[in-house]
Amino acid sequence: MNEIWTVVHAERHALIDDLRQVPAERFATPSLCPGWDVHDVLAHLADDAKTTKLGFLARLAAARFDFDRYNAAAVARERAADPQATLDAFRAAASRTTSAPAPPATRLVEAFVHGEDIRRPLGLSRQYPAEHVAAALAHQLKTGVGMGGGKERARGLRLVATDARFGSGDGAEVRGSALALLLAVSGRPVRPGELTGPGAAALQGDSGA
Repeated sequence: MNEIWTVVHAERHALIDDLRQVPAERFATPSLCPGWDVHDVLAHLADDAKTTKLGFLARLAAARFDFDRYNAAAVARERAADPQATLDAFRAAASRTTSAPAPPATRLVEAFVHGEDIRRPLGLSRQYPAEHVAAALAHQLKTGVGMGGGKERARGLRLVATDARFGSGDGAEVRGSALALLLAVSGRPVRPGELTGPGAAALQGDSGA
């Protein structure tokens, strides 16, 4: 877990650095996360960094155990009128090690997927640690879509990372970077040519690309 937190903290601070000079109006850019703009995703990350196990359970109960309602309330709570104020709140919480009661790998999923939810629409890029992205991908492949994973999206496919020691599943092969595979499995669009192989169209089609 200590290793995971080291990676998560590095990713949080890297994203903060990337967003420091982004003009306020650009935070209204639609993110890769359906229904959320860049500012919404940033507010979600700020809330996620502050979340404790007991706080999560109390707020989930208040949301009647509806994760969409829970997330909407969290975004509304953390989204300031000025995006820089939201960024400041995220910065203040970026080194915390509190978390919802969830598997440790979910912290990696949040950092990498939401990092790209923000960066790609803004034209920003980052080189992520491929072995940790592969760990996030492995978690998503074991987790159902209803719980935020992507197991069903990869059913009948074999996913092979080209930049990490990772291969999973049986069926038509899909090859690409661990990050591209993670995004597609998580229901995000990827760029043309990022995924190749006979199963690429099926996985990309399911991700909305």
